[in-house]
Amino acid sequence: MERYAGALEEMADGARQQERHYQLLSALQSLVKELPSSFQQRLSYTTLSDLALALLDGTVFEIVQGLLEIQHLTEKSLYNQRLRLQNEHRVLRQALRQKHQEAQQACRPHNLPVLQAAQQQELQAVEHRIREEQRAMDRKIVLELDRKVADQQSTLEKAGVAGFYVTTNPQELMLQMNLLELIRKLQQRGCRAGKSALGLGGPWQPPAAQYDQEGSPVPP
Repeated sequence: MERYAGALEEMADGARQQERHYQLLSALQSLVKELPSSFQQRLSYTTLSDLALALLDGTVFEIVQGLLEIQHLTEKSLYNQRLRLQNEHRVLRQALRQKHQEAQQACRPHNLPVLQAAQQQELQAVEHRIREEQRAMDRKIVLELDRKVADQQSTLEKAGVAGFYVTTNPQELMLQMNLLELIRKLQQRGCRAGKSALGLGGPWQPPAAQYDQEGSPVPP
């Protein structure tokens, strides 16, 4: 009798899982229609069915949310590092201007052209150093974000999410972005946290340096 009851419970669980899978698959098929046609063609029934299976127990939603939080913390840290570098450069420029002004005020008139020429060379050297440090910082940011993308891809691949593996192919990255967008929208429909897609996408572009009236950098 107990064995019979257990079999009935397993059948009921299987039916619930099948119904849940059907609901997720139907929702995904509906959401796919909002994507560009080129990506609709790549998201086959099998891919969407496999994705729905991976989403059944809700674990993938939690993984995606965790990856989002890590990404946001990383982006905030990298932005703050770049902002600190901009502040250091602002202070360096101000100190150099002050130094040059004081030197010119103390300089004899007939020596002023020579002093100004030397100061111009020093200014050019400082500006070159600043540009090189900014480029180095931007390269560091790009490499760090690339590593995070690879981590995201690897984590989702290990979680069994269809379409995810470590790649730098732009078309595959865009496909993965669309898959994440589908997951994000399902999260929203299910009243789950998660308001933005992961950072899988094109190369990071450094924000243009902008300054207020006092010469302090302002957020882009």
